Amino acid sequence: MKMDEDEAQKQRLKAAVHYTVGSLCQHIAADCEKQITKQTIAAIAETAFRQCDIFAKDLEAFARHAKRNTVTVDDVKLTARRTTALHNYIQQKSEELALNNQELKEKRKKNAAKRKSKDMEAEEENEVED
Repeated sequence: MKMDEDEAQKQRLKAAVHYTVGSLCQHIAADCEKQITKQTIAAIAETAFRQCDIFAKDLEAFARHAKRNTVTVDDVKLTARRTTALHNYIQQKSEELALNNQELKEKRKKNAAKRKSKDMEAEEENEVED
């Protein structure tokens, strides 16, 4: 029973990839005023699906090798290392995320400090009133 569910899920994923590749190809074809055959779209979709499967297996292997159950950003970077453009893109996005996370942490610290300051002022006012 589990195999049937796994196979059904795999087929749904394949269909979603095929649909997305088809949509992208239609937009690109319209922009370039070209035609893209259904066979070409199917080949691109199959290639993309297989590459994703390879990436998933590599990610699992990297995490397992590091004795972790969780895939990290470093695992993703390792997976993309053979494709320069993809590696550069992932590196850029990783740096953007790190910067955004740092900014959020600083904001939270400032807000926490403000709340603490207000709480202390309120306590002092209560003490003065008593």
